[in-house]
Amino acid sequence: MSAYRFCRTDDIPLLVEALNACSLPHTPGAAPATAADLKRDIRELDLWCSSCMVAFEGSDPIGVLIGCKRPPHTLVRRIAVRPDHVRRGHGRHLLTSLSAKLAILGPKLLAAEVDALDAPARALFEACGWREERRYADFTLDPSLAEPAPRGIVQVAAADEVTHDLLPADDAPRSWERIRGTLVKRMERLSALAIASMERLEAAALYSKEIDRVAVWSLSAVSDDALATLLRDLAHRERAPVVIPGIGDEEIEARRLLAIGLTREAEQIGFGAEARKA
Repeated sequence: MSAYRFCRTDDIPLLVEALNACSLPHTPGAAPATAADLKRDIRELDLWCSSCMVAFEGSDPIGVLIGCKRPPHTLVRRIAVRPDHVRRGHGRHLLTSLSAKLAILGPKLLAAEVDALDAPARALFEACGWREERRYADFTLDPSLAEPAPRGIVQVAAADEVTHDLLPADDAPRSWERIRGTLVKRMERLSALAIASMERLEAAALYSKEIDRVAVWSLSAVSDDALATLLRDLAHRERAPVVIPGIGDEEIEARRLLAIGLTREAEQIGFGAEARKA
């Protein structure tokens, strides 16, 4: 018989086990989840164990939902069912249970970012009454385009020196990892590059150095030339691939990124819903 329960703060080992049993088989080649990953997401993304659920068959995890809470929204960061238990209603039960809880306790606005190619996940959210609200995409700069800018053009800046230009408004339509709350909580491990003229900031980027890449989390540029110069110089400085995860046209239009040589790698659909009682 299947059972479901919301998690507690001491359930991180259980969530790691559930993620690796239920989500990892659907993403071949992905690194297994670790307790350190979840603790980082708690700090940076406001992952709340009380907004997470696990489905069981006996004592074995067969489904998992990872939730982040940042009023007025709750994000379903990940939902997965073990491959040998799909199409039995577990995903729907996880989603509707979270919705019913939030209808009472809040936050009552729900969000999710779903791989555009993941047809089963899209069908699940649509069947539960969620609606498509916007789209995001991941972009990568071809390493062959790495090139140092002329001396003095691109400057290293302290991350807090460019926050006026790079921190979006609280309600800006950004993916969860690019919204203001995440950037503020991630600030201590962010670096910044900028191109400034006498009149204005021509281009700037907030980025983090990950294990095998540089991830740009906020980006601004007046012109395509400044945008290209900044990103190519960043790739040269860090000697690593430059990726821009989950960016939407409200931040930088995709056509601009494509025009300067970036490649679209994946697309995500931003779904939304309002919490409803069961």
